[in-house]
Amino acid sequence: MIAVGSRLGARFRQGVSLDDPSLDALLRVLTSPAFEVLPLDSTDIRIGALPAGADVTVTASPSKPIERTIELAERLQGAGFHAVPHLSARMVRDTGHLRELLSRTRDAGIVEVFVVGGDGEPSGDFPDGLSLLRALTDLDHGFRQVGIPCYPDGHASIPDEALLDALRAKAAFATYMTTQLCFDAGTIDRWIRARRSEGFALPVVLGVPGSVEPHRLLAIGARIGVRDTRQFVLKNLGLVGRLLRSGGFYRPDELLAELAPTIADPAANVRGLHIYTFNQLAATESWRADQLATLRRSTSAA
Repeated sequence: MIAVGSRLGARFRQGVSLDDPSLDALLRVLTSPAFEVLPLDSTDIRIGALPAGADVTVTASPSKPIERTIELAERLQGAGFHAVPHLSARMVRDTGHLRELLSRTRDAGIVEVFVVGGDGEPSGDFPDGLSLLRALTDLDHGFRQVGIPCYPDGHASIPDEALLDALRAKAAFATYMTTQLCFDAGTIDRWIRARRSEGFALPVVLGVPGSVEPHRLLAIGARIGVRDTRQFVLKNLGLVGRLLRSGGFYRPDELLAELAPTIADPAANVRGLHIYTFNQLAATESWRADQLATLRRSTSAA
């Protein structure tokens, strides 16, 4: 057992202890995570902060057409990254539109997509992720990997049982699921164990925030995976206090340290790490490099 109190997790808590399998598990997922970016005008400039060949997922925003997501994914793939565009069901008009999007991804050499229902009102024939997944299968999409979201901490507008029913239905069309933003390792661990006890075998990718400005993290965290802002603040008073005292950027050190045993547990079937960067790419990559160096020193010292 290695105490890493002044290293991994030092910002928020002292005396975090990790055994060798947990350290190895963190090294594994931090070595090759997926980085999520937002399709903003400045993203092309900031993307240079990421390691060459990295997995980069591109979100879909209801304030922009789905073509913006595909355009950025095309450029990323052309620049040598492994691009993973989000296909938002409510932003796809019909089967013809879907065929156009598939043609563009194929031409760009994109082999993986992440399918979400999306925010806002449906704009066409696909009201949710399941309907789009079925359409993709009917069109023989040819993607090697298809990801779907899961919600350990719930959803702002969908009851928990409905979420689980949808997840079970979508699992037949997917190759992995990614947890949406949650700051409580215990909640994530319990949710994964509950699904495994039910026989739900889909591999899971753990979604964590990167190194992010506190005001941006709180603003987005209040909308993702929780039912309203007041509930988010009440449930995460400790997090809010730490952010207010941090004087800079949030870092997920403690969250990862607490998740390490879950990542190391073969029964949990954690495939990797998905980092929500909120386009804070340079700060997030600097944090990741520091954590890798710390973990490598810890394993060498052992």
